[in-house]
Amino acid sequence: MFRLDGKVALVSGAGRGMGFGVAQCLARQGATVVVNDFFADRAEAAALALQNEGLLADFAVADMTDRQAIFEMTAQLVQKHGAIDIFVHNAGIPAQGWGYSKFLESPPEEWDSWLQLNLHGLMHACQAILPHMIENKWGRVVAINSDASRTATGMGLCAYGAAKAAAIGFIRNLSGEMGRHGITCNALSLGTMNNWEGSEQVARKTASVARAGSPQDVGAAVLYLSSLEAEWVNGQVLPVNGGSLVS
Repeated sequence: MFRLDGKVALVSGAGRGMGFGVAQCLARQGATVVVNDFFADRAEAAALALQNEGLLADFAVADMTDRQAIFEMTAQLVQKHGAIDIFVHNAGIPAQGWGYSKFLESPPEEWDSWLQLNLHGLMHACQAILPHMIENKWGRVVAINSDASRTATGMGLCAYGAAKAAAIGFIRNLSGEMGRHGITCNALSLGTMNNWEGSEQVARKTASVARAGSPQDVGAAVLYLSSLEAEWVNGQVLPVNGGSLVS
């Protein structure tokens, strides 16, 4: 089950961390995985690491907020690999990446940065990639999202949470347009992940499975939503949070 032999998967922001975990999981199940990253050296190193495992991997450098770069990358990958069957939108600076800003202290430029990557980048990529999926009558779109879209942390995540909530709204509506083409569009909602200092202590206090999430946890969930077996799962948001939020 859950084999992806013959499928081509593009994972954005996969040069390290959660994205690399997703890429590794998909590749281990037979997919040819294209590692996207903003930094060329990181993308190439990640693809090489997968190849050294005997897996099928390539890399593509593009800024996932740059519409022209996304369209050019898509055209090149379709020409080279014949298709993009699975698109995982992982690129998105985590909440800790740009620090915390209480809403009343946050400048509009900061809001725009969150929206450009977490929402507009996803929308640009879908406009570039979906026509090829429609032509092939099969495809999977998985957006990596966050529980910050549905809970109040009081940690200065208003703009981040708003961008993530907007992305979920987009995915849900997109699923209604794409399902009849054999394409499913779903999202993950991640809890406390192990990519920042102090995450384990927080997770032990908030999650019933008392640990922070790992790249492997994320990869396994993406694998399911990307699989042939999940073809009747569409427009859904799957919580991957160790039971920290269950409503």
